Amino acid sequence: MGSVPAGARVYVACVVLGALACLAPLPHLRVPWWVVALLAVLYAGCERITLPRGPRGAGAPGRDVGDAPRGMGTFLPVLLAGSFLLPPPAAALVALPGALLTRVEQRPRRLRRVWRAAQLAVAIWAASRVHWALDGRNAVVAPHFPYALLPAGAAVLTFCLVLAVLDGGILALAERVPVRSAWRGLFARSLAPVAVHGLAGLMMAVLWRSPYGPVAALLVLLPMYVSCWVFAQYHRERAAHQATIRALVQAVDIKDGYTRGHSERVGQASMMIARELGMDDERVEVLRFAGILHDVGKLGVPTRLLRKDGPLTPEERRVIELHPEYGHEMVRGIGFLGEARSAILHHHERLDGSGYPYGLVGRQIPEFARVVAVADAFDAMTSTRSYRRARPVPAALEELERCAGAQFDPGMVRALARALSRWGWRPAVTADSCTPPRDEVYPPAPPLPGRLEGRPT
Repeated sequence: MGSVPAGARVYVACVVLGALACLAPLPHLRVPWWVVALLAVLYAGCERITLPRGPRGAGAPGRDVGDAPRGMGTFLPVLLAGSFLLPPPAAALVALPGALLTRVEQRPRRLRRVWRAAQLAVAIWAASRVHWALDGRNAVVAPHFPYALLPAGAAVLTFCLVLAVLDGGILALAERVPVRSAWRGLFARSLAPVAVHGLAGLMMAVLWRSPYGPVAALLVLLPMYVSCWVFAQYHRERAAHQATIRALVQAVDIKDGYTRGHSERVGQASMMIARELGMDDERVEVLRFAGILHDVGKLGVPTRLLRKDGPLTPEERRVIELHPEYGHEMVRGIGFLGEARSAILHHHERLDGSGYPYGLVGRQIPEFARVVAVADAFDAMTSTRSYRRARPVPAALEELERCAGAQFDPGMVRALARALSRWGWRPAVTADSCTPPRDEVYPPAPPLPGRLEGRPT
């Protein structure tokens, strides 16, 4: 992120002021400062295991200003244990060193660290406040089970709620996510993993106050540390997958710059359709890969054909129509793509059998390919190109509906329409040249009513 909108900076400043207000009573508190220092150092050390931050995705974009925790994005048991053991201002203080010293990859790094520290401080302060208001401190000291679970559960709910509220604000201001969707799903997605961390934090607090002391409490961190380390390895593997795909897409963009950004938008539209169809998260992610890589076969097509002025000869058209097969061969050995490979091969098939490369009919076309076909055509129509202006979204949807049943799966078209009504769509300019690209060639079949433009996308 090169620059942060002024509104987002003001928002961050307000949250920082809120965090300072939470810390203001510290000079007047009588607390065991060695406990505060130990927990702060422990939290900072746990953060150094390089935990991944929340991934970006459709409908739930990642943070732009700060990588504050979303679910398992940070090591929370120590912070929540502090909220169970310490007064609210002292509990908020525990989060600051680790948040301010954590590694940040994206710029502006200083603003991201400050945002993350302020957000955590406010959330932990609120959680501790609720816990103490419900007499949770005495329940931990005794301990009184199962009553101790009630204030701890209320504190976890408060922590998640405050994070969700602050996250939604930064999404709306920094990433310009529509206000109606900025907060959608944030609380629900973070509740389960934070609840697990909260249970570990409660175990730490109870053991800390027990005759076994802090040493026993620290043992709780060992299995949590191992689980978080495994989680981090999983996300590093995902990052490697993303890097592989990014390299392939960049290669396609270099070869055919006329559709720069098209692949990413097709991936995004494919995800929107998949979520409307109720696919699980793993399939949604694979389908996003399919959308992003659907044109990777253009790497095997001569550049002179992709950039040729004027109409294509039948022979040249047949060469370009080989790009789905080229793409399938290129990704055949990439195991994590799974069903995405079938979409790369068949995204130009048509329900009436006049598509290519194999002329599949109806349900013979894989589900992923039917999704990508709709997403691909939709982005082609709503993107401004040098040889034509973008169509409005309603006009593009109308065209897709006219072609549904012959070219496109009607269910996929309806799913896209529902997703667009919920999330909206922001078209983009994808070309600077006056020559149209050649990756979206339609087969030489009889014209259909409402058939999409024969120009490539």
